[in-house]
Amino acid sequence: MKHTTAHIEMVFDGQCGFCTRAAEWLRRRDRRSRIGFHPFQRSGVLERFDLTEAEACGAVWAFEARGGDTEPVRLRGAAAANRALDVALGVRLFHPLYRLPLVRQVQDRVYTWVAEHRHRLRGVTPWCVTHPDDCGEPLSGCG
Repeated sequence: MKHTTAHIEMVFDGQCGFCTRAAEWLRRRDRRSRIGFHPFQRSGVLERFDLTEAEACGAVWAFEARGGDTEPVRLRGAAAANRALDVALGVRLFHPLYRLPLVRQVQDRVYTWVAEHRHRLRGVTPWCVTHPDDCGEPLSGCG
């Protein structure tokens, strides 16, 4: 199992308790602080990462710089979650496994179901509730 020293930026739904719980779970495992976490409701996040509100509402996103002047690699949904696991744990295991066609298909379907039902799933107090100064007014697109 190879180790990774990558750094990624994650964009998540800060008004979602399940999403906040997942982000906090990852943060606790990220002992080398390789992941930056950004609720998309924070001022300037959508613009910084060139996301629409609908894109941000629909999935978690991971952005990984590849060096130089190249655009960062943009991953969404299950792909972003798998890459985040690799970066947090310092391994190269989950994202390569995700790339296998059958694994990707299953994980994408599960992720889509979770994303559509995330507000009904067990979570914690949402980021934007515990950090109201870090989030702007609630956006209209998520529901």
